[in-house]
Amino acid sequence: MLLPIEVIVNAGSGSVEREETTRRLAELFDENDITANVSMAKNGAEIVEFAEEAARGNAGIIVAGGGDGSVSAVAARVIKAGKTLGILPLGTLNNFSKDLQIPQDLAEAVRVIAENHTRAIDVGEVNGRIFVNNSSIGLYPGIVRRREKRQRLGYGKWRSALWAAFKILRRSPFFAVRLETEKGSRIVKTPFVFVGNNEYVMDFFNIGRRERLDDGKLSVYFLHRSGRKGLFLLVLRTLFGRLRQTEDFEEINTPEITIETRKKTIFVAFDGEVRRLQTPLNYKIHPNALRVIVPK
Repeated sequence: MLLPIEVIVNAGSGSVEREETTRRLAELFDENDITANVSMAKNGAEIVEFAEEAARGNAGIIVAGGGDGSVSAVAARVIKAGKTLGILPLGTLNNFSKDLQIPQDLAEAVRVIAENHTRAIDVGEVNGRIFVNNSSIGLYPGIVRRREKRQRLGYGKWRSALWAAFKILRRSPFFAVRLETEKGSRIVKTPFVFVGNNEYVMDFFNIGRRERLDDGKLSVYFLHRSGRKGLFLLVLRTLFGRLRQTEDFEEINTPEITIETRKKTIFVAFDGEVRRLQTPLNYKIHPNALRVIVPK
């Protein structure tokens, strides 16, 4: 690493204490003989600003420190610039880094960056927006929006999430969508459509993990029984590792899918962030589009 690497940290992430994290990172990079320029972002807008500035610079490696939303925002700029992404798992869940088997210990994660062993992986896209984990419509974005509104009133995150889920589920959350792939189109009534960057494992104690990120396919999941009973059964089967045994749960593997609704715009979640996008939603996979540093 002859040139300094750029490190962009979300100072609002779950495990970040600004001054302590800055000091600790300086020590770790110095121990691994890495010259790093560390930028602490106060919000999502600053993450994008720092990432775009780093993408225009000379550094070949741009490191994202934070949760999956922060990593996704930086990854989109890394791809456009043809650079390499490093990851510091400083968020709450860190699903993307776990799927890449990156150590969750900060010192070990910096050591992985120092070794600079890379691989190319896929990313998903919806209407021009890149995601590294997944995107969804229906239940999840609705819960996130209500949870955030509740948090702004001073309530805790998990308490707010439970309140939001109750509000959503006490009325019928089902809606009609048209799903169109290379194999044809169909209309389903569902409470959600989940689109993953590659296939997710749906087993007890292993919900949400991916065994590979370079299969070149989107994994699309949805429930198509129009009633709360079907939704309740889905939750039970998920908990007991029998999700794929229900006829009401369906999975499609495809490189591209278009989702249409009756609404001109709809709230869409991708990597934990929620935005209102115009419909139809055009999803596609970009095989081997992102070069990322991973353990040997």
